[in-house]
Amino acid sequence: MNCSYTNPTGHQIKKAFWVKNPVKGVESPDLSNDPEYSQRLQYLGDQQQNCTVRLSHVTLKDSHKYCFRIITDKDKWTGYPGVTLTVTDLQVESPERVTEGDSVRLTCKSSCTLTDRATFIWSRNSQPLTERRDRNNELLLQSVRREDAGRYSCAVHGHHHISPDVHLNVMYPPKSVSVSISPSGVIVEGDSVTLSCSSDSNPPALNFSWFKGGTIVRSGRIYSISKISSDDSGEYKCRSINEHGEKYSDAVTLNVMYPPKSVSVSISPSGVIVEGDSVTLSCSSDSNPPALNFSWFKGGTIVRSGRIYSISKISSDDSGEYKCRSINEHGEKYSDAVTLNVMYPPKSVSVSISPSGVIVEGDSVTLSCSSDSNPPALNFSWFKENEASAVGSGQSFSALQSGRFYCQAHNQHGSQRSDAVTVTVHHGAGRNVIVIVITATSGGLFFIIFIIIILFIIPMHINSM
Repeated sequence: MNCSYTNPTGHQIKKAFWVKNPVKGVESPDLSNDPEYSQRLQYLGDQQQNCTVRLSHVTLKDSHKYCFRIITDKDKWTGYPGVTLTVTDLQVESPERVTEGDSVRLTCKSSCTLTDRATFIWSRNSQPLTERRDRNNELLLQSVRREDAGRYSCAVHGHHHISPDVHLNVMYPPKSVSVSISPSGVIVEGDSVTLSCSSDSNPPALNFSWFKGGTIVRSGRIYSISKISSDDSGEYKCRSINEHGEKYSDAVTLNVMYPPKSVSVSISPSGVIVEGDSVTLSCSSDSNPPALNFSWFKGGTIVRSGRIYSISKISSDDSGEYKCRSINEHGEKYSDAVTLNVMYPPKSVSVSISPSGVIVEGDSVTLSCSSDSNPPALNFSWFKENEASAVGSGQSFSALQSGRFYCQAHNQHGSQRSDAVTVTVHHGAGRNVIVIVITATSGGLFFIIFIIIILFIIPMHINSM
């Protein structure tokens, strides 16, 4: 736009600049300070007398009246009528926002006079749309997709001029919803863990919800768990929502590792255990990963390894307190002690004699029966050898006559008899001789104990004077 002016006599010019669409009484801004013009407006003159400017990259929006304005120390002038700029151009008209699935029509308009034979060429993101040349000036996008979003321009075939880009903004609900876990490696009880939800949507989703199984547990794009526990293990998914719809992510598994806990021992059979039975001790624990290392302790001594401890033909020696130790790579734990109480019938039944010293005729001999059994024997029977009926009961028996005697001890699991003991009484003339012969059979050996007691009786005579 060519321009020249003469410096007013007696005035000092303070500012000289171009304005658009000046209004009387309103100070118009300097175009060189307008962001829409500052990069495109170039002064070609010396701004002293030659005020010619060049406006680059002119578009239809630049169609205005342009004037040169002078401000001096005493007055202000605007050059009228100025320059009226009329721009002929190609323009693409399209809706600013469309939703995925809509049908969209873009129109290429021109202020130029075109023949009916004019063919329009369309481009998206500066790439031709597969040689598409519509005879009319419309581009129809049926069932628009999110991939159709971009910068559209049009041109007339045979002409170099291309319209300014128009951005087609396609709105769509969330898709590609996914969950990431940090840290991404092994998670151990007590760690801090963060779940993050991401999705592709337009406009971006601002509403996020977290689900564990089918239960909502938190809202927000980030789900942080400090000091995670085994109870936090499970499948998680997030739901992303914008005004056009919602979508769930695939489920991700939060697998929290932890050392053994709740270690316990079970005994099978669970009822009364009798000597000779087969018994199984089983160790169970809650751990992740499952414990594969188990050890068994009787008292403080390790006796076996493995989750199962089987004892065939159990004996009374196996009675005692047992516990197991469960180990995985994150730690170990002991179970509480369980008591293995093995029942058995009487054994090692034996008879003891009291008193053990010299027994005078007329005294009584007490025989006592003892046994080892579980539970302890409470029922004792005494027999004289070769007699079918019992001669006494109870743990003690008084022998008042010669013979071979034995006892039988009973509990609910059985009975056992002792070896027999023999009591023999001999009488002598003029003196009392008591011979007690006690015999006991044990292990194939036969013992005879002779106790000879000779009592001399010396008569006493009392003579009177």
